[in-house]
Amino acid sequence: MAGSLTNILLLALLVFILVLVIRTRRLFPVVVLAGAYSLVSAAMFVNLDAVDVAFTEAAVGAGISTVLFLAAMAYLPGTEKEPPEARGLLHILPALIVCVVGGALLILAAVELPAIGDPNAPAHVHVAPRYLEESGSILHIPNVVTTVLASYRGFDTFGETVVVFTAGLGVLVLLAGRTRTALRRRKDADDADTGEGSDA
Repeated sequence: MAGSLTNILLLALLVFILVLVIRTRRLFPVVVLAGAYSLVSAAMFVNLDAVDVAFTEAAVGAGISTVLFLAAMAYLPGTEKEPPEARGLLHILPALIVCVVGGALLILAAVELPAIGDPNAPAHVHVAPRYLEESGSILHIPNVVTTVLASYRGFDTFGETVVVFTAGLGVLVLLAGRTRTALRRRKDADDADTGEGSDA
């Protein structure tokens, strides 16, 4: 009961953050709120005993992505431009219909999911016993979590690693570009000062 109440509170906080993101027009608060959204999502995953997913969400969503967005903001204006045709309900009606229909389908699918921790859930009856049986005898890996991440979900884990590496590389490229621009401006200013001194 306490876990369900915590999830409801966290979900309400996610909705509140989402409303703030939609309402604000300044990019810096949007980036900060997006990081907060990822942290709250990670807390919800921890409450659902999905610690590995929570760690990935906190590291990538709240950590690397936030740094990447903040580095990219050095090259962007601070305020979002609002096109004149974006005003009015008629313009956003198609997107609103898609969101409502998609949300309704997700809710209908969630209703059919088994209860959290149900021992008769398909994942516990069909998938988990196979992982437990094959981890030591066939794959010779003593840790079942390592077996799932490195073998059964090998492509997924490799994809996550590529995403993290690409995000980190993007941050380094952006920061290096900004450093080069600052050094070039400083050199141009020094050359201009030197030129003025020689003319004097």
